[in-house]
Amino acid sequence: MHTSQRPYPAVKWSSRVVVFAALSLWTAGAAIAAPAGSGSLPYAESPDRHFHSEGKAPSKHTLEIIRNARQTMPFNDTRDFEEAERGFIAPLKSMVVKADAGHTAWDIGRYEFFSEGRDFDSIHPSLQRQSTLNQKTGLFEVIPGIYQVRGLDLANITFVRGKTGWIVFDPLTSLETARAGLELVNETLEKLPVTAVIMSHSHGDHFGGIRGVVDPERHVAGKVEIIAPRDFMQHTVSENIYAGNAMNRRLFYQYGVLLPASPFGHAGQGLAQNVSAGNLGLLAPTRVIEEGLEEITVDGIKMVFQNTPRTEAPSEMNTYFPDWKALWMAENVTGTIHNIYTLRGAAVRDALAWSKYINRALFLFGQEAEVMFASHHWPRWGNDRIQQVLRGQRDAYAHLNNQVLHYANQGVTINQIHNVYRVPPSLEKEWFARGYHGSPQHNSRGVINRYLGYWDANPATLIPLSPEDSAPLFVEMMGGASKILKRGKKLHDEGKYFHAQEILDKLVWAEPNNRRARKLLADVWEQIGYQQENPGLRNSFLAGAFELRSGIPQGASPDSSGPDIIGAMSTELFLDFIAIRMDSKKAEDLAFTMNLITPDNGEKFAIELSNATFTNVEGFLNKEPDLTIVINRSELEKIMMGQKSFAASIEDGTAKVEGDVDLIAKLAQTLVTFEIGFEILPGTAPKALEVDLNPYEVPADVSNIRGE
Repeated sequence: MHTSQRPYPAVKWSSRVVVFAALSLWTAGAAIAAPAGSGSLPYAESPDRHFHSEGKAPSKHTLEIIRNARQTMPFNDTRDFEEAERGFIAPLKSMVVKADAGHTAWDIGRYEFFSEGRDFDSIHPSLQRQSTLNQKTGLFEVIPGIYQVRGLDLANITFVRGKTGWIVFDPLTSLETARAGLELVNETLEKLPVTAVIMSHSHGDHFGGIRGVVDPERHVAGKVEIIAPRDFMQHTVSENIYAGNAMNRRLFYQYGVLLPASPFGHAGQGLAQNVSAGNLGLLAPTRVIEEGLEEITVDGIKMVFQNTPRTEAPSEMNTYFPDWKALWMAENVTGTIHNIYTLRGAAVRDALAWSKYINRALFLFGQEAEVMFASHHWPRWGNDRIQQVLRGQRDAYAHLNNQVLHYANQGVTINQIHNVYRVPPSLEKEWFARGYHGSPQHNSRGVINRYLGYWDANPATLIPLSPEDSAPLFVEMMGGASKILKRGKKLHDEGKYFHAQEILDKLVWAEPNNRRARKLLADVWEQIGYQQENPGLRNSFLAGAFELRSGIPQGASPDSSGPDIIGAMSTELFLDFIAIRMDSKKAEDLAFTMNLITPDNGEKFAIELSNATFTNVEGFLNKEPDLTIVINRSELEKIMMGQKSFAASIEDGTAKVEGDVDLIAKLAQTLVTFEIGFEILPGTAPKALEVDLNPYEVPADVSNIRGE
């Protein structure tokens, strides 16, 4: 695949190969990239050679950290390996799943180096252990009647044998991988129709593959029940729309999108190895669990649902099977401590509420449950083991919340807490309390941000200069680039990598084209990345090093808005997003009122552009609007998806207008297309590409539709 004998090639984004579930995947959140047209995912040629010609091996200082971790961490505790292998029935039919569009949607074989039984000095041993466990894939029996397929995506897909068919829990990210899981179960166990799908929460790796398991004819006939927690549809679409483009760009860092699977690159994602890149879909629930605790029977199986909002997702629920004493903890309790603050960007989660919901599950179900399983990782068997894990994770989230605030109330700030907060020693010894998704460092900062915000109360940081403005002053006062490079190299050679990045980062911002500075900072970040137990931290440093060395990859941004997702987007959300896309500087001389009416669903909106701000209010109409648009919501969705312009809809009569139709074009001219390849690190951006990506385009000249 990619040679290690030359610089890693520029990577182009392909809308067929890169899947950014911008409307859904945001915990997990994820994306896959490959060279355009290759149809494959990024490999390294050999696990023994760095994939980049400028890449470095672990330094002696990194090797010392790796050796120390191997000697001090509880590797003699092998219960996870026993649990991960228990109940094995059959291997995956193939490690590669092709997308219907022809590219590779999934390739778990990229990570087979974890199955070689050797230690890699460029991977933290705890992370290597976790990724080795995640490489144990196939069809597994949890208990008779409950089965899981692991290793087809970032999440597990779970099958419960109902009275007449399969009940599917969390149908993965992509249609193709979910379909592969169903085929494996049908061929190995019993061929049955899918009678119900339960989506535990509002992240795309738990619902995106639903069309791969739901027969369309049975769905239309009402023979498939689709169950989700309250507010599922709202949060599925809205959680990441407003800042979705920025989140997608940041995924390049948290998820190491462009890093080949390699001991020197992407080494697993903690929750699993990676995220699939197939077709993401969505079907609306036929039944919503509204109550905090609700018992129903699904295809003959009694289930008790526990709503747990504001935990791992804003809409989430656990499920208990009382007849089997089986507890499904969704993504609230898995084999890792999760994100309180997510590096890709998301609202900070409530660690205390999370802890309390785990505590409720412990007292509601955990004191009698005999098996506990989840949407990631492997089950836990035996009540003692279940209670141990529930109590341990309950305490981990509570301790994080309480002790961070304990320090904050003594003056420790958001810029200090990550160097002060420590996980209790008793929990550090438990693998299930390690930070393979949410690290103590970024989670502790997240807690302070939730309660106190970003400011550290130092007036000097209240209205700071931007980095590109402050950096030249720092470089001048440090004596110029040559002195900084000399000192940075000395700090690098001494293993003082965090000190080195402090001064080299300033130099790169002051002199973006200083190749020596960029290369040295990349070397520093690479060593920091190797040392990280947390995949998000590792990937972020390694991705930063990659972009400093090779620049931002070039190509068109992918299309992440499929018909299922657009159909689920509320009209209000669509209008709100138009307001975000509007460049207010282009709207300073505009002012108008508008009404939007969608007769097929009975919605109406009063819209106003004033003070360079686009606003809307549902359920009202302006008394004397400058323009009224009447269009069915079903037709509006075509415009939302970029399949049709407003002008074309007016011309063919599917949209009717009254008033100044020129306002549509004037509004369209203020809209900005968000391209995903914006620069994070200075000097890494390619030449601007002339690519039209505006999904709501309206031609500026609409005279033809007015008959002029």
